[in-house]
Amino acid sequence: MKIQQLITEALSLPNNAIAYHISQELAAIYPQKGMVEGDDPTFNLEKYTKVNSSTLQQNIFIHNQIITSWDGMEQEIDNHTENASFEVTWQGHKLDILLMSWQEGYCKTRYYWILADDKEIAEDFFVNVCDWNSEIRDEVLVFENGYWQKNTELFQSIQGATFDNLILQGNLKQDIQDDLNRFFASRETYTAYGVPWKRGILFIGSPGNGKTHTVKALINQMQQPCLYVKSFKCEYDIDSENIRKVFKQARQSAPCILVLEDIDSLLTDENRSFFLNELDGFALNEGIITIATTNHPERLDSAISDRPSRFDRKYHFELPDIVVRQAYIALWNYKLTTAMQLSEEAINQIVALTDGFSFAYLKELFLSSMIRWIGTLETGAMDKTMLSQVTILREQMSSTTIGSEK
Repeated sequence: MKIQQLITEALSLPNNAIAYHISQELAAIYPQKGMVEGDDPTFNLEKYTKVNSSTLQQNIFIHNQIITSWDGMEQEIDNHTENASFEVTWQGHKLDILLMSWQEGYCKTRYYWILADDKEIAEDFFVNVCDWNSEIRDEVLVFENGYWQKNTELFQSIQGATFDNLILQGNLKQDIQDDLNRFFASRETYTAYGVPWKRGILFIGSPGNGKTHTVKALINQMQQPCLYVKSFKCEYDIDSENIRKVFKQARQSAPCILVLEDIDSLLTDENRSFFLNELDGFALNEGIITIATTNHPERLDSAISDRPSRFDRKYHFELPDIVVRQAYIALWNYKLTTAMQLSEEAINQIVALTDGFSFAYLKELFLSSMIRWIGTLETGAMDKTMLSQVTILREQMSSTTIGSEK
């Protein structure tokens, strides 16, 4: 009952006094026990126990607040601990764990206390849980709002991205694959010749020309841990601290792929120097391939785009030329049902009329034409439908260009 009273008392205190008050009280209640405490988000006991039930026994000893929610995608109930005390048996040791949370502004602080017969046992359990939660298994680690979060949905979406359904200019597709395959296979060679085992790769090109698809296909093919950065910004930490967190996790997860999509929007005058120091400073960054993309290379500082050993390989994703458009349109047409398929004459016309279209616009041309064709379900009508749709999309492209120039 003491723990339940302690939870109630603590939550009535000012936020900055809660953790200290509980630590003092626990030390008084369990004077012979060793204690570990903190708010590291990597110590996620619930995820750990859900998978490791064979090596760990957990019972709710005192229960104050368990939040229940419904996961509509997975069609299952999700229980999340807000405030509770657990008794855990791990490797023959009994541990008492108190989990608490309280609101601070727009954010919620989640704090833990681990008590064991001695501090070494508590620390070993803490390390075991954190190590397990840090491993990337069938998921992408996403950094946003100042912390890392595992995203299984993003990982699953990547599984459909392959180089088989990607058409790029010339040898670009093969060159990129060869580059990464050689890197991950050549650790011993790099070490033998004293070459740092790290790479920086920059994908450059206007929107819709295959950069994102290429990144997804690489992640899918390389089968290496992937860390994806959405933003260095958050409300309660400065950019430099978040950049430090990003590279610390990447070093821990190496060998891995670190993705910085739209790097020109991630970096500012204030955080650029710290980013460069983490990317190419004293830290080795062994086993990390940093892949950055940009639609606007002119916005990048020369220290990013031109300095050797940072992004030493640059791949340009150009608008598809007539040969590439022919291959792309033929591939899409092959995938259509017989009733939908274009005639050879229509394919040649569309190839000629789509000069200046990005891959994204070519894809939209097929999708929007298919939707319009469904309204008729007429064999052979796709020729006329798609030719008229080219005109509509061309007008959209022109209005978008005019709007961006204003």
